[in-house]
Amino acid sequence: MPIQPSTLPARGLFHFAFHVTDLDAARRFYGGVLGCTEGRSTDTWVDFDFFSHQISLHLGEPFKTTRTGRVGEHLVPMPHFGLVMRLPDWQALAARLQAAGMDFVLPPQCRFEGQPGEQWTMFFCDPFGNPIEVKGFASTDAIFAT
Repeated sequence: MPIQPSTLPARGLFHFAFHVTDLDAARRFYGGVLGCTEGRSTDTWVDFDFFSHQISLHLGEPFKTTRTGRVGEHLVPMPHFGLVMRLPDWQALAARLQAAGMDFVLPPQCRFEGQPGEQWTMFFCDPFGNPIEVKGFASTDAIFAT
């Protein structure tokens, strides 16, 4: 029986599966540094609750990236994945990463200050070179502001 539209959540959750080269190192980073809860796993993959979304880390060669994404005056790794958070949660994560000695591609900073879509952003890579951007917004209304 198909799911009725009225039973679907207003917003979906994403699932992203990608490669890492060491599951124990992945557990230390995603579970320890980022604070994500581990889910199911086998000897070749592990799932994490990535801030209410599902990521699946599989043993293999991480995807290639190049610094071709222009963010202001900076070039950031492409492709990358990320997360949008409310500003207080973003600030707490930024402080956690700074305390852990994260080597940022783009350190925590404000972008588009005083403009529509004002946001805080930071870029970093996991231990396997997978780039991650995390954005923080004071109001969710600003996420798609033009």
